[in-house]
Amino acid sequence: VYNTVQESDDDQDLGSGGALVLPPMKDSSGTTRYLAIGAGKDQNIYVVDRTNMGKFNPNNDNAIYQEIDGVLGGGEWASCAYFDGNVYFGPVGNRLLQFQFTKARLSTSPHSRSVASFTYPGTTPSVSANGLTNGIVWTIEHSNSDDVLHAYNAWNLANELYNSSQARHNRDRFGTASHFGTPMIVNGKVYVGTANSVAVFGLLGN
Repeated sequence: VYNTVQESDDDQDLGSGGALVLPPMKDSSGTTRYLAIGAGKDQNIYVVDRTNMGKFNPNNDNAIYQEIDGVLGGGEWASCAYFDGNVYFGPVGNRLLQFQFTKARLSTSPHSRSVASFTYPGTTPSVSANGLTNGIVWTIEHSNSDDVLHAYNAWNLANELYNSSQARHNRDRFGTASHFGTPMIVNGKVYVGTANSVAVFGLLGN
């Protein structure tokens, strides 16, 4: 970004968030675009053309493929996730946010958002699916007591499918997740790393 020195001086740099390489997509003219997306502490989303990232300009960011300013209130201390044209961000002190690509352009406001919000350091989402069906977005919510694993409908984050605080008698509680922990999904099970163990979630009886 053009004001990189100022952002670093103000501790608003991009270094807190990770970049994600997106699959090829066609724009409104039918041209195939090869894009990457990322965000950081300045609350902006940046989409860049991987074949022409624009170079550094000390006056403005006009060469960036797409910039959406101020949409990630709280800033990003994690990486986003992608599924079927959707991108999911979990900024600090904010809800999990779903944005959508249409003709290689990202929506400028969230398409949906979770009810739960996520304290520092926000959340790094993971997605499980059967091809392009049954998409589920998994996130970890850090709290002052037991952290919580959430599962959301990938097409509408307002629809929470499950969380680990719902079951009676603390059945699914797992304690404190690792600081920047990310749910990992393998063979129908979800794995959450903690400070001294790994919690495994799956269908009852399996």
